[in-house]
Amino acid sequence: MTALTRWHVGPWTTRGTAAGAAFEPGRKRTPDELNFDIVGLSRIVGRRQTLPEEMLVRRCQAALRPTDPRVCGVQTLDPEMSAELSTVAALAFTWLAERAPAGYHFVHTDAVELQPLLDLSAEVVAVDAVVQLAGVPLPAARLATSHVRRSPTGPWYAGDATCNWSGPHPTPSEAVAAVELARTQLVTQLTTAGREDLASTADRWAPIPIEPS
Repeated sequence: MTALTRWHVGPWTTRGTAAGAAFEPGRKRTPDELNFDIVGLSRIVGRRQTLPEEMLVRRCQAALRPTDPRVCGVQTLDPEMSAELSTVAALAFTWLAERAPAGYHFVHTDAVELQPLLDLSAEVVAVDAVVQLAGVPLPAARLATSHVRRSPTGPWYAGDATCNWSGPHPTPSEAVAAVELARTQLVTQLTTAGREDLASTADRWAPIPIEPS
């Protein structure tokens, strides 16, 4: 999977209310606002929109994202436009789902989330899946499940979408080495915990994601 480099496990959009459910202003998007976020996410990741889709997005933008500040979870579209946006959002999610990193899949609940596949027989196994299935404290898990990215100031770090667990490192290879060491420690900790079945998947763990500099 090459199109999707910047990634993290968990929600990729804000959360929204289900169709027909009571709105939660200031906490969750309306169904229309969530669909708008899904279409926007797919565009950020690289999906090309058709001209009719572009025009629809512009119309929705005017209705859902006015220039004056408004609380989320309030704005809705007229029924016809809402149906059109829902159709495009479904297409956008399908496109995104087909590009999930090996060992992971996108799910659409009250948000679009990237989750590990819990299939230990798969050709590629996500370290996140191993940690989730272990069900016991694993000190190395946090760093072992990290990806590597470069900070705006130059140094490289290993961490998740919001936190750095290792670094700064002068080169990406050194940040990767820190994650590799944590993965080795994770294997030992899994074995000690009596989860040899999980430790034995180490040779099929997904590669450490490295964001482009």
